[in-house]
Parts: sequence; C-alpha cells; structure tokens
Amino acid sequence: MSKITTSEITKIISIDQLKPGMYVKSFSDNNHLSIKSEGYISSLESITQLRNADIVQLVIVPDREKQTVNVEKVFADIKTRQLIELKNNSLEKLAISFDSEMKKANDLYKNAKLLQEKILSQIRQKKSINIAEVEESANAMVDSIFRNQDALTCMSRFQTKDSYLIEHSLNVSILMVVFAKHLGFDKRLIQEIALGAFLHDIGKVLLPSDILNKQGTLTAKEQSIIRSHVALGLKILEDSPSISHVAMTMIQEHHERLDGSGYPNHLKRDEISKYGKMLAIIDSYDAMTCDRPYRKSVHPINAFKKLIAESPECYDEELVESFIQCMGVYPVGTLVKLNSGKLGLISRLNKQKPLHPYVRVFYNIRLNQAIPIKEVNLSESKYKDQIDCCIRPEEFNLNLLGFFKTAFID
Repeated sequence: MSKITTSEITKIISIDQLKPGMYVKSFSDNNHLSIKSEGYISSLESITQLRNADIVQLVIVPDREKQTVNVEKVFADIKTRQLIELKNNSLEKLAISFDSEMKKANDLYKNAKLLQEKILSQIRQKKSINIAEVEESANAMVDSIFRNQDALTCMSRFQTKDSYLIEHSLNVSILMVVFAKHLGFDKRLIQEIALGAFLHDIGKVLLPSDILNKQGTLTAKEQSIIRSHVALGLKILEDSPSISHVAMTMIQEHHERLDGSGYPNHLKRDEISKYGKMLAIIDSYDAMTCDRPYRKSVHPINAFKKLIAESPECYDEELVESFIQCMGVYPVGTLVKLNSGKLGLISRLNKQKPLHPYVRVFYNIRLNQAIPIKEVNLSESKYKDQIDCCIRPEEFNLNLLGFFKTAFID
C-alpha cells in the first residue's frame, strides 16, 4: 500500500521487509501508535533494536533508498526505554490543570447527555440519527481527556439512578478513551473507540423499561429480551455507512466473554477483538460502580476484585491488570474518608505510590462541618493522613454533586 504526499511517494512496509539503506519517515507499534522519526537504516542492528521495541510497521521513501556505505543521515539508535519515552511524548499534549479543564469538561458532559437524550428520543420515534453529530461530541471528549483526563474521569463518577442508560454510555465512553490512551493507541483509533462506546447500549432504548429496571431475578424470556439489545443496536446503525468497523465491532462484542458464555454469538478468546475485550471490562466496571434502580453500587476496589476473580474465564487477564493500573487503586473522583476524620475526593493519581494519591479534602466528620478545600498529597511525610476507606455520600448525608460543582465548576 502506498500513499502520495505533497513532496514524495511513501510506502508502508512491515518490520520484516525493512533493510539497511532504506529511508524511514515514521513507524508504529502493535498498538497502532505512530511515531515520527526520520533517517536511514544503517545496519541490521538498527532493525533488531526496532524489532525489540515492538515496532511492526514503518513508512519508508523508496526513492531515497541508498547503499549503506553512502548513507549520510543515519536513523538514530533507539533503545526500548527511549522508545517508551518517545511514545509518551507523542501521546501527551501540553497538559492543563484539572481546575482549568473542569469547566470545559462539565459543559462537554452536559452537552453529551443532551445529545444522548436526543438520540434515544429519535430512536423511539423511528427516526434516523446523525452519526456526524455523535462523532463531534465523542471527539470533543477525546480532546478533553488528552488535555487533562482527570476532569472528565471525575465527572463520570457522579451518576444518578434515573439517568443510568444515558450516563452509563457516556461514562463508559470516557473510561474507554482513558484506557486506550493508557495503552498508547493512536488518537484517530481512540476517536473510533469513543464513538463505539458512546453508542454501545443504544438498543436498550427499545426494550420495556419494566424489564430493564426489574428488581429480582429475570425469567429466561426476560433475559432473552435484554440480550436482544445488541442486535437492536446494530440494526439501528446499519443505515449509517459512515460509522467505523471498529465501533460496530465493539457494539457487537461488548457482552461476549472469553469462555464463550457471553452473547450474542458465544465468541471465545481470539475470536473477540481487543476493543471488544476492553469494552466488556469497562462496561462491567461502570455497571458495578454506579447505583441502579434495583441495586446499590460497589466501591471501585470491590469492582476490581470482581473483574480479577472472573479472569481469565470471562475477561482478558492482562487487560484487566492494565485497566486497574490505568485507573489506580483509588480512581479519580472516588470519595474517601481519611484516618483524621476528613472527607475528600481523589483528585490525582500517584503513579509512583498508588496507595498515596492526591485528595481534595472538604469536610471533617469529627467537627461535623465543612472545612476549607485543600489538596493533600498523601505521599508527603508532613501529612499524617492516610485513606481509611471509600465511602458513599449518603453515609454522611452529603450533597456530593453540589459540593463538586461549588468546588470545581462554579
């Protein structure tokens, strides 16, 4: 496969086709992350270094290939560690502060909810939906996460029972983007993933609400009706040719499980795409960590334990471990009680010390009153505070969403 640029013809080749003397424009790894780095390949050692760094595909300029003895611009030696740093630099744009991004994230979240409501209403009325409009909203969320992922991640923690179907899809989309970014996916692919996650449950809008919200065990017939939402979602989108294959695959596979116990096609292990496996994990995680009309949520740590317990039979064990690393032991937005009696929200992760994240404290239960908002780095020795446990707002009669808006948005 070749492509024409404004100045020269380039060709995409595999690492196995690479030879000394070829001129490389860029390369990508098995996660589709594209890295620009130009120069001639001077030796077989350079090829070995790229292979060891998991490079699988390269863009070369065939017309510039030379004998290695005449190479004047040698492709820089790349060690695996250097490549990881290069990947990180390519993924991270100039980050902005949590507080600066928070207001933008709040507006994005509200607009995305309105769009989701509009889409569901159109589906009920058997009207076609505007995929371009959905893509624009999904891409805006991707941009926000690349600026500062903690803002939208925090928004995803504040769900309401009555808006579950709408907010679940948004929150799954946000977490999928954060996870894909963590895995080093190319931004264009991440945008497709965001779209698939945003639309993964749209078929449920056509199901009876009494079955969706039923308290207690579903009958075999009711289970069959619930499972039909996958086919319904695909049917809704079949007249939208612009939607990507990745997005459609995610919608089709998000309830498949590695042991074949999932639905609708009982796919097993390698029959399920990586995106489908990722979505299965995050769909389950978000469902467990938010309140439903028929059951209470569990804390993130307990959701992680459940995912681990059901791996590798149901979920990809390696992806589950990566997801937990991505989210942190205490995900951003989690409400915690410190051993000093202060309550706070996890505001930033600490990659070096996962058990000691940053917490914005705002309430003291011993004094039974609000305290000045302050961000505490639990890893610093001058703070004696440590996390005692994760809590729910209702345990202390707190309007957490109200506090959150006052502290970070208004």
